[in-house]
Amino acid sequence: MSEIRLNLITREWVIIECDRAHKPEYFRLRRERKYQPEHLDSCPFCTGNESKTPGELMRISTDDSWRVRVIPNKYAALLGEGERLRLNEGHKHLVTGVGRHEVIVESPVHNTSPAFMETDALAEILGVYKSRFIEAYNDERIEHVTVFKNHGPSSGTTIQHPHAQLIGVPITPIGYRYRMDEAMRYFDNSGECLMCAMLNEDMKDGKRIIMDTPSFAAEIPYAALSAFHTWIIPKRHSASFAECTDDELKDLAVILKGVLSKLYHGLDDPDYNYMIFSRGPFRYRSEYMHWYISIVPRLIPAAGFELGSGLYINQSIPEDVAEFMRQVKVS
Repeated sequence: MSEIRLNLITREWVIIECDRAHKPEYFRLRRERKYQPEHLDSCPFCTGNESKTPGELMRISTDDSWRVRVIPNKYAALLGEGERLRLNEGHKHLVTGVGRHEVIVESPVHNTSPAFMETDALAEILGVYKSRFIEAYNDERIEHVTVFKNHGPSSGTTIQHPHAQLIGVPITPIGYRYRMDEAMRYFDNSGECLMCAMLNEDMKDGKRIIMDTPSFAAEIPYAALSAFHTWIIPKRHSASFAECTDDELKDLAVILKGVLSKLYHGLDDPDYNYMIFSRGPFRYRSEYMHWYISIVPRLIPAAGFELGSGLYINQSIPEDVAEFMRQVKVS
């Protein structure tokens, strides 16, 4: 019989098809990997093509070469110029589209990914995420910042070269507001952080834990929205990614690389998105919010039922997926 599980963090119900669930191996793509060169003349993010991406915002360099660049998105969803204004006319409400939209070019090498990067290099990239995250919140027009990565065509990316994006918006998105409301309600009732309580219980149980390090744990949520949906959660209570110490960034690099490597080897390099769900720094310290990273492999697209009801169907069993991921060997 199927189970309808509730994700307490997001308040989303998920149908887990226990009787008809696919084994984790079913989701392996078994696709032929196309060769990609280390450098592509037509790629705007490759070395030597910096003139195609003007307005550089940040660079980390060694001698004459760069390791990480931050540039404005050429096709920005929001523009950095202008005032944040709210305009209401009857039932038509809007906020002017000011904000930030940046691209973080993670490597000069065209055909790499976080699954193959040295952990020191990945920690450096995560440090750039943090720096730009804090910088975006220094703009008083911005209410919420999301750092995210699209990997592969079905994730929404159009350029393979390894890169992430940052978007700062002048509103608080409803999905994050729901998380805030639920976390606050739980804290009011119990006096503790919902994510901390959930993680402590999951660590004791162990069935959905993929791997853990001194500072982080990676798990398949109890009510995962889709197959191989994974969360990386700080063990230390922290409301904001901005509070990550240098040592924690190194530890985060280890576990992020570990999970992405397991996905690469276990599922033949699936397309995926990962997103950082976090409150802002400094002005938003909180006893009840807890930041985390969500990794969503794009294995089966949402269909009419999901789009029409908002209720997801997961064709895998989270505990079985976690066991599969634990068994995937990576070097």
